[in-house]
This record gives sequence, structure tokens and C-alpha cells, in this order.
Amino acid sequence: MKKRILAYLEYIDHMLEEDKETDWEKQAKLHLVQIKFFAHERLVHLLVFMLVGLCTVMSILAYVVSSAIVLLPLIIMLFVLLVPYCMHYYLLENSVQKMYRQYDEMIGKTGPYFSVRQG
Repeated sequence: MKKRILAYLEYIDHMLEEDKETDWEKQAKLHLVQIKFFAHERLVHLLVFMLVGLCTVMSILAYVVSSAIVLLPLIIMLFVLLVPYCMHYYLLENSVQKMYRQYDEMIGKTGPYFSVRQG
């Protein structure tokens, strides 16, 4: 998924930089479809990330209460899962936000449109 989203962002950036004749309305509609796909992926990963985080916290609390050494490997494994999920969700969140800006730029090429300046 990481390779796909980064390649797609690069493709759209390249398209926006080139100032050739493009049907920007059509491209914006196609871009919205991709935004929906990636936003759905982002939601799924948020839910999984929250579930793994909740399980991690519950395991830590169970360890604190019971002092059962058996829980330590579980806590370590959950942390090992939690870090990559956090990094992947970060990528998805920032990428979808960038897609929103790209969409604004596409629509802006068809006429006046709302846009937030980057600062």
C-alpha cells in the first residue's frame, strides 16, 4: 500500500506541474475516487491501530495488577505491532491530506476555487 500511495501522489504531482492541456474536471473526478479508496484504507487502519493500542494498554494494566511474567512477551509483541501500525497510519493520514490539496489545485485549474495557503 505504501508503494501504491506514494507512486500515485508522485503521478498527480507530476501531472499538476506539467502545464499541458488536461481535462481537469475529469481528472478531479478520478482523483476523488482514489481519495475515497485511500480514506477507506485510512479508516480501517485507524480501527486496527486503536484495537492494537487498546490491547497493549490492557496487557500492561493486567501485568501491573497481576505481575505475571507471562504477559511480558505479549506486551513486547503488541508494541512491535503498534510501532509499524503507527507509522503506516501516519503515512495514510498525511497522504490523504495531501490528496485534498491536490484536488483543490485541480479544481483551481478549472476556475476560481477555495484553497488554503500552505505556510
